Amino acid sequence: MAIIEVKKVNKTYNKKQVLKDINITFEENKIYGLLGRNGAGKTTLLNLITDRAIVDSGEITINGENVYENDNALEKIYFMTERTLYPEDFKVKDVFKWTKEFYSNFDSKYALELAKKFSLNINTKIKNLSTGYNSICKIINTLASNAEILIFDEPVLGLDANHRELFYKELMENYIENPKTIILSTHIIEEVSNLIEKVIILNNSKIISSDEAEELLDKAYTVSGLTENIDKFISAKNIVNIEEITSFKSATIIGNLTNEDKKLAEDLDLKFSKVELQKLFIYLTEKEEV
Repeated sequence: MAIIEVKKVNKTYNKKQVLKDINITFEENKIYGLLGRNGAGKTTLLNLITDRAIVDSGEITINGENVYENDNALEKIYFMTERTLYPEDFKVKDVFKWTKEFYSNFDSKYALELAKKFSLNINTKIKNLSTGYNSICKIINTLASNAEILIFDEPVLGLDANHRELFYKELMENYIENPKTIILSTHIIEEVSNLIEKVIILNNSKIISSDEAEELLDKAYTVSGLTENIDKFISAKNIVNIEEITSFKSATIIGNLTNEDKKLAEDLDLKFSKVELQKLFIYLTEKEEV
């Protein structure tokens, strides 16, 4: 059953259209990567889903219920934002107690276990936390909420490599133990590429890709070789990037690699290689900018 449905949603700020005719379904028990450049509309979309902003037109539902002013639908979501919304004089342990008031399934024991793993002092006031530990506090709160839908907007802001790795590990353990819908919006694509099951790419106020991560990467490849041979191979193909150095050229292509393609590449002495998700994201959004 679909958890979140976004139907024909439009949103404008200061006469600029931020989201245009957005249609997307977030299915249950799946990890999504919401990707886009700065200003692409990612946070706006998440704010609309969680009723922190109002759509100009269209509809957003959770389990068939409109999210607008609907506590029953919204209590299924925990949204970790970039902004810190807790009172600055609250201690970390106060934040956990406060969240328990709004999320009855909040697991206080789990939150304390995570605080210990992340070396977060629960007696520290929010205003005294570093940027990294502020993010850690919000991460723990989100994971321990036990909401059906977890949304993370730039969750690893200020985290060092060890803490980022610990977050990804705990996120996967949480997901495996208690499957749920998870939406990750992040700029550090290479670190989450092995976690996400479906990729949604926003660019120029619209969705330009909504595919299973594995399928998206399977239909993309880079071919390289002598420039004249590459030019013969790429004719009439969907090219998303070309790089050229002296007499050599490489092209990244979206499309199925046929047996005929493989035979031609062999005849032309061309080499194939896979494309990383982050590079493919860059190529796709650059192509849309042209």
